[in-house]
Parts: sequence; structure tokens; C-alpha cells
Amino acid sequence: MLGRVLILVSVAGVIVSCSRPMAQFSYAEKDYQVLDAVGFENISEKADAYVWDFGDGDTSSVANPEHVYARSGNYEVRLSAIKGSKADTITKRILVRATDHCLVELETKKGTIIIELYEDTPLHRANFIELVEKAFYDGLLFHRVIDGFMIQGGDPKSKNAKSGSALGSGGPGFTIPNEIDAGHVHIKGALAAARTPDEVNPEKRSSGSQFFIVHGSKLNEKMLDSFEARNGMHYSPEQRADYLEYGGTPFLDGQYTVFGRVVEGFEVIDSIATLQKDPNDRPVEDVEMKIRFID
Repeated sequence: MLGRVLILVSVAGVIVSCSRPMAQFSYAEKDYQVLDAVGFENISEKADAYVWDFGDGDTSSVANPEHVYARSGNYEVRLSAIKGSKADTITKRILVRATDHCLVELETKKGTIIIELYEDTPLHRANFIELVEKAFYDGLLFHRVIDGFMIQGGDPKSKNAKSGSALGSGGPGFTIPNEIDAGHVHIKGALAAARTPDEVNPEKRSSGSQFFIVHGSKLNEKMLDSFEARNGMHYSPEQRADYLEYGGTPFLDGQYTVFGRVVEGFEVIDSIATLQKDPNDRPVEDVEMKIRFID
């Protein structure tokens, strides 16, 4: 009788062990670059909860997550499949290479903005890269914001500036020849160089450090037709489609050098543009920036 009981316990143990979860996942094998969305397919069995560790500090409990890597590297992705008090874990590696484009990360307390720098505005691109490498922008403020228009920063006088002080006249001591290109227009998220007015700057030379990011407003076909006539330019079908979908400030086209575009973080632009501000359009709440390259 005792032997039979032992056999039953042993069999029961086999049954229990078979109910353990089995972790497994897959993802498309392809050439991933920074900011590509990687979709993970969870093919685990006998689990009712999941914990993902993507290897870059981010985690998720979604069954089939999508993840974006902000930096290049060889990442170890870990999936734990859980059922009750039991868990099974599997790891795989994914290689993410640096992007073909020059990307910078603009970090603020309102969130992070990812910006692509254009290659066909080489003077502005090289200057911006040099300033970022020197950490010139770190600690500077978005000193002028206008909802429906733009957010502006890059004045070195804004670092540790007293509350209420007027800002916007500072720079690194030089200007840059304009690289105005009809191929780059002021769609929402456009990165453009600030400058002084035509009356004192007929060559439309750009500030050596100050820039603005377009917030913009919604547009329609009739408005775009009017701006085309006013600016003496012709929008491509792609530019018109982007303006109609995202909005922008087309009245600036042909007047300022656009040398990049936001690829992530549009909600951060919205957050900064709508801040309460003083009579000089300076946000009452200071918003500092920190800019670095994305490898």
C-alpha cells in the first residue's frame, strides 16, 4: 500500500512539473538602426504574465511589445514567462547599429526631443555639431515660446538667468551665412536658425547658436496657395501633404535656414509651447536643455 502511495506522489509531481510555463519569443531578423521599432512576438506557453527586459534599462509587461532603441549596441533581451509562483526565462541578443543620419537628443524636464540634422545645410550642421560637442547648450533655456508658432533657445545669456530678465540677444560672437533651401520648409518640428531682422541683416545670416523649433498651427489648401504666392515658391505634393497633416509656419519659408527636423518628441514641443509666459514670451517656468549625440 505504501509503495502505491509513493508512486502516486511521483506521478503527481510529473503532472505539476509539466504545468510550468515555457518562455519563448522571436523577432524579425533584419538590419536594425537606432530609432527603428523592433516588434517582439511572444510565443511562450502556459504563462499568464510576462516581464520583458530589453537590455537598455527599459522593461515591459505587455505580451507582444514593440521597442525602440535610442542608442546602438548589442543588447541582451530577456523574457520571463510567469504562471503563479513559477517562471521560465529566455534571453536572446539583438544588434542595433548607429543610424545613417546625424541624430541629436535634446533633453528637457518636459521630455526628450530627437532631431535629425540635414546634410545639405553643411555650415549649420557643422556649427551645431561643434557646439554640441563643447556642451555649449547644456543648461541654456528655451527663453522664448509662442503657442502656435515656435519654441526658441540657444542664448548663452540664458544660463542661470534671473527670473524675469529679458533674453534673446546673446550668441557665440559670430553668424553663419544662410543656407535657405526651398526643399526644407517650416513644417511642425522643423529646426531652424534664428536671426536678426532684414533691416540690419539683409543677407539673412543666421545666429551662431540660437535656434527655434516650429510648433505651428493647422493649415488648409487655400492658406498654402496664399503663402506660395506671397513667398514666390512652389510646394511639392509631399510638402503640401505634410503641412496639411502636421501644420507649421509657412510664412517663414524662404526667410530662415531650416537645418533639421524633429523625428520624435512632438508632444514635448506642445508642452513647452503652451507654458505660461511673461510679457517677453519667456516661460515663467524655466525649461533647461541638454543636447548630446545619439550613437
